[in-house]
Amino acid sequence: MAVVRPKKFLGQHFLKDLDIARRIADTLDDFQDVPVIEVGPGMGVLTQFLIEKEKELTVVELDRDSVPYLNEHYPSLRGHIIEADFLRLDLSDIYEDKFCVIGNYPYNISSQIFFKVLEYKDRIPCCSGMLQKEVAERIASKPGGKTYGILSVLLQAWYDIEYLFTVSEKVFDPPPRVKSAVIKLTRNNRKQLNCDEKLFKTVVKTGFNQRRKTLRNSMKPLLGKDCEAYSDRIFDERPERLSVADFEELTNIVAAFLPGSGK
Repeated sequence: MAVVRPKKFLGQHFLKDLDIARRIADTLDDFQDVPVIEVGPGMGVLTQFLIEKEKELTVVELDRDSVPYLNEHYPSLRGHIIEADFLRLDLSDIYEDKFCVIGNYPYNISSQIFFKVLEYKDRIPCCSGMLQKEVAERIASKPGGKTYGILSVLLQAWYDIEYLFTVSEKVFDPPPRVKSAVIKLTRNNRKQLNCDEKLFKTVVKTGFNQRRKTLRNSMKPLLGKDCEAYSDRIFDERPERLSVADFEELTNIVAAFLPGSGK
């Protein structure tokens, strides 16, 4: 069968460097007995190394040209290829217990993939792979950094994040206009937040909607213009200065002063 051509509308940039593919596969070595789901295998450059490791592997591929290619070149995958949009899958239909996520993620949906991982955070002990360098830096950024934002806080609440290495645009077909990076997310020991989880997400997103303003200004959509809570010093800060623990504290303050809370 002919080589699969990368498609721009799917955000495809096929990795050509086998050493990098092998290094990405190695990120899951600490989770040897945990099943793996690979997102967007394309022509299987990463897949082949996951197969070598004899992992219980399922791949999800939206590209109709890639599916028959994978079936032909990787017969051990037959019956384990899901032709679908990963973002639309109910992963509980595939796995009853824990599973890892890996991939050379399409640039155009990489952030959405990590938000989906959060939905299954108690089932996904590790998520690793390659994505646009800018997004990888945002995920791994610490409080005070220019790229620290919504994705940083929400993921770091539940995962320890390692920025592993940068990848040149020259090792792809076609070469993207930006550099890439490989990161690894390992589930931390946190069982629950010290606040309401749903409100925590709302507070984080509301804070970063106006990231250049102090929280006294950015929290107005939740607390109004003249809330008594604004006397707390935390509202003098900008959102990028707050750690996960700080956002937990802020969430509890917001909860106490929300309309209907009795204050």
